[in-house]
Amino acid sequence: MQLLTQRSKPVSRKPMNLLEKIYLPAILKGMTITFSHMFHKKPTIRYPEETREFSPVFRGLHVLNRDEEGRENCTACGLCAVACPAEAITMEAAERKEGEEHLYREEKYAARYEINMLRCIFCGLCEDACPKDAIYLSETVAPASFARKELIYGKKDLLIPNPVTEPEAYAQAKGQKQIK
Repeated sequence: MQLLTQRSKPVSRKPMNLLEKIYLPAILKGMTITFSHMFHKKPTIRYPEETREFSPVFRGLHVLNRDEEGRENCTACGLCAVACPAEAITMEAAERKEGEEHLYREEKYAARYEINMLRCIFCGLCEDACPKDAIYLSETVAPASFARKELIYGKKDLLIPNPVTEPEAYAQAKGQKQIK
């Protein structure tokens, strides 16, 4: 029979000598490996006191963006929901009424916008599909929860703070320095 790979090693069937029978060299070799690891730097990070740096391409929680005047960027086109492979995004569109020009940029807006974080795979395709830069994935780590309902984020949970009424919170959410 011909071998498929060349990784096979022949097994030695010779009888063991006295040192090999008492396993002393194997025990000493294992102890030297153990002691050598005791003096290396520990890879563990003590989480609440220390935080590790994330990769620049880290994708965290979703955020619905606003413009500088505080109006929502989302026009409820549905491209993010179509692009989502996990079908985690649901939305309902509504028409802007008269007097709501300060709330929404376009005539159409998302009346209901939900992301099911239990289904989301943080792929970033919703961010890529959005033509208005209305949704992006922030650098915030998704929190853990015991209740399923807490992991379905609505529009109120996803919207960035209003830059007109809350400029400090808006700057912090955008990752900019505090405005003084």
